Amino acid sequence: MTYEIEKPEEQWRAELSSDEYRVLREAGTEPAFTGEYTDTKTTGVYNCRACGAELFRSDTKFESHCGWPSFYDPAQSDAVELIEDHSMGMLRTEVRCARCGSHLGHVFDGEGYPTPTDQRYCINSIAVRLVPSES
Repeated sequence: MTYEIEKPEEQWRAELSSDEYRVLREAGTEPAFTGEYTDTKTTGVYNCRACGAELFRSDTKFESHCGWPSFYDPAQSDAVELIEDHSMGMLRTEVRCARCGSHLGHVFDGEGYPTPTDQRYCINSIAVRLVPSES
């Protein structure tokens, strides 16, 4: 896949912390209940930490108690890319930033959360940056 933002891996390594690089560029996962935004209720927009693209909005964030920030819908339907993921011995759907291809987390369907989409975008805090709305 070709992305709007493409950089050599050396440049990504220089621009991101080692933990950010591990999650965003190597599809890692931060430990549950450790992320900066797991319990955040601040109103605003969640942008890709690697390229700044708008990905999610706080009005779609909900408490799933899974250990990572959860959203029921991306900010725009083309903001994220969904890819079949066969790692970890199971079939999951990986969520990537559609602008730069960075790994964000996974999306799960049909878990019964009382949300309009019945989806849970389980996103690593370290993969996004919250830009609070001005009050």
